Amino acid sequence: MTTSPQSSGSIRFVLNGSPVDLPVRPDTTALDAIRNHLGLKGTKEGCAEGDCGACTVLLRRGDGPRMAANACIMTAAQLDGAELTTVEGLKTDNVLTPVQEAMASNGSSQCGFCTPGIVMALTGLLEKTSDPDEEVIHDTLAGNLCRCTGYRPIVEAAKTAAKADRPEQAAPELPGCQPEIEFGGSVLHQPATLDEFTDLRAQYHDAVILAGGTDLGVARADYHSDWDRIISTRHVRELRMIETGSDAWTFGAAVTWDEILQAVGADYPSLAVLIRRFGSTQIRAMGTVGGNIGTASPIGDGPPALIALGASITLASKARGARTLPLEDFFLDYRKTELADDEVIAAVTLPRPKDGEAFRVYKLSKRYDQDISTVCGAFWVSMDDGKVAACRLAFGGMAAIPKRAKASENKLLGTSLESGSATEAGQALSEDFDPLSDWRGSAAYRSRSAASLLQRFARDLAGETVEVMAL
Repeated sequence: MTTSPQSSGSIRFVLNGSPVDLPVRPDTTALDAIRNHLGLKGTKEGCAEGDCGACTVLLRRGDGPRMAANACIMTAAQLDGAELTTVEGLKTDNVLTPVQEAMASNGSSQCGFCTPGIVMALTGLLEKTSDPDEEVIHDTLAGNLCRCTGYRPIVEAAKTAAKADRPEQAAPELPGCQPEIEFGGSVLHQPATLDEFTDLRAQYHDAVILAGGTDLGVARADYHSDWDRIISTRHVRELRMIETGSDAWTFGAAVTWDEILQAVGADYPSLAVLIRRFGSTQIRAMGTVGGNIGTASPIGDGPPALIALGASITLASKARGARTLPLEDFFLDYRKTELADDEVIAAVTLPRPKDGEAFRVYKLSKRYDQDISTVCGAFWVSMDDGKVAACRLAFGGMAAIPKRAKASENKLLGTSLESGSATEAGQALSEDFDPLSDWRGSAAYRSRSAASLLQRFARDLAGETVEVMAL
């Protein structure tokens, strides 16, 4: 992707096949830009939190495919240099696409409010997967809520559209990514290298670091605060790299969860289930591993699993260079981390599985898809001659930070990991955590549930239980 040497006051992108220069503040939501500045009303606002999918659009960057994304929690800054397709841009020469035709002909749409977003999500699926099975279709629709029809006719429409001929979509030439955009008091910086990124971070400690924006964008969708200075991670080459070694993967901080799912899903199927649950296809296409860690949420789903797997994190600054530490040491207190004012998250390294190891991660939430954890438990063990030689047990939702249960780990070491030792380890959780009570669950519920997850882990490894749809 090329860059322009001049700063600009416009967001430049391709909209439904045509180039657009849009003079708006970079922190304007993409949904606001689409509906109120560009006058395209097919993209709807439902939840303004990235949950309902009514605002789904297709976004393409560089040479990649068009990906479904939520416009409500995306900003105009993230459109610069990209191709944006709204529902109005699907039809060509007044001919409906196979997805639109199937949705219209089999009663898949009633009130119609959610339909544009569903059409966009299914279009993105069929551009990526020519013959999806029903499980993949349901996974794609997990980010789209429909209260009228139920999902059966929508799933049938997806199957019908998959069998139809679909013309190749020629990717338009994209405008260059601009290194700086300023409009209305909001400045967007788009560094291309890690050196440029750390230099900007050293200059502007208070700037908003914008990765996927799937967390920050929720507050921005309600315009609770303005972002007067933004530093985007999207175009930093080093942050977009995936290195696959014999012992580990290293993911740049701007690598998305969808990309991580594709990389590690076969090796860590339990982690793959978690990734599919904590983010819809729209969220996974935008949300990044660095952003998920950097928000330091005590109920973030990624950190407990990564901690249990022994992940490490690399931080970088202009003055001191890079340093790497275990991810478990990154979190200090509620929303407080090891990250200094002039540092950025550069990469996360995840070990590959070895013989004798086992890993499971379980999430308790009020609904199966796209819900915040009440408790998330992640368990890794290394067995030697039938005994636990090493283990890492990590929990989210049990403390102010995601953390390991060291007392419980000590109870498991040297045991055969059966129901009795799991019970003792569960009882030791009271030494590791003093959980809070809130509307998601009481302290007592969290304590008992966390202990039960340890029991489930032992029984899973013994082959006594199978995966269930919800907990």
